[in-house]
Amino acid sequence: MQRCDYYLCLTIYTFTFITGFPANILAFYTLIRKVWRKPAPIDILLLNLTISDLLFLIFLPFKMQEVANNMVWNIQYFLCPLSGFVFYMTIYNSTFFLTAVSVERYLGVAFPIQHSLWRRPIYAVFASIFIWVLSILHLSIVYIVPYYDPSGMVPPSRNICYEGFSDAQLEILLPVRLELCIVLFCVPLLICSFCYINFIRILSKLPNISRRRRLRAIGLALGTLLVFVFCFGPYNVSHVVGFITKSSPAWRDKALLLSTFNACLDPIIFYFTSAAVRNTLGAMMRGIWGRCWCPQTLWSSRKEPPETEKNSLPKPQEITNAL
Repeated sequence: MQRCDYYLCLTIYTFTFITGFPANILAFYTLIRKVWRKPAPIDILLLNLTISDLLFLIFLPFKMQEVANNMVWNIQYFLCPLSGFVFYMTIYNSTFFLTAVSVERYLGVAFPIQHSLWRRPIYAVFASIFIWVLSILHLSIVYIVPYYDPSGMVPPSRNICYEGFSDAQLEILLPVRLELCIVLFCVPLLICSFCYINFIRILSKLPNISRRRRLRAIGLALGTLLVFVFCFGPYNVSHVVGFITKSSPAWRDKALLLSTFNACLDPIIFYFTSAAVRNTLGAMMRGIWGRCWCPQTLWSSRKEPPETEKNSLPKPQEITNAL
């Protein structure tokens, strides 16, 4: 049985939950308002990615409890395959939604006129539904395998979650893991790499974009590719190694730890991709800064300004428009 290092795993899971949950809640609030007012394809894709990350974080405490209990599952067993299904399904959801965002951004710079003519929010909705269905169907194996016992002689262990598989279970699970690596990781990685490499190449040649915006867009593209490889690469390599050796590698749990980081790294991608998220975060920071300086503000507001200064004060409507 794989033994996840107690302090390492619990520290990473806790850090991911504490940082990722509020950041994704903020992104969800911002994107749902943006989609409700004026839906754009990229906002719909980012909203679905946020929902996927929040599902991941909601079920992350089950993994934390399992690690804290020395990898012994001591709660209701039906929560084991359910939490595992959501946990792994949302990981592969992220690969597809990050890829969809890369395709959207590439088409916007490679074919700006055609893309603007065919750019419809409904297409992003259909793409999101397709991604959810594809991930659910593929990862349903995580829910099915723990209950699969063709012999009917040895009951499945109820104190170990998603480990200790029989030979009959591994005959099904290992090829499926290899297929997950190829279809849900390698193919999206190739598409994402193609889109962002060409995105950077085209953007570097455009003369009418400021240097600051160009560097931010290029940095976002490179950062997304690094997150893709860093978070999802080692875990999917473990699928290939497991298929070759006919057993799960001992370092598989540590590779899975890197995948959890994606939930707290995605909000950074949201910040640089969506202006709505940047504006909401900026408004929150201004509010916090204003509260920190509220005594000085209240003191200064008691002073009666000269008549010339009264007439020069901006109207409330002008302040609202400036924010």
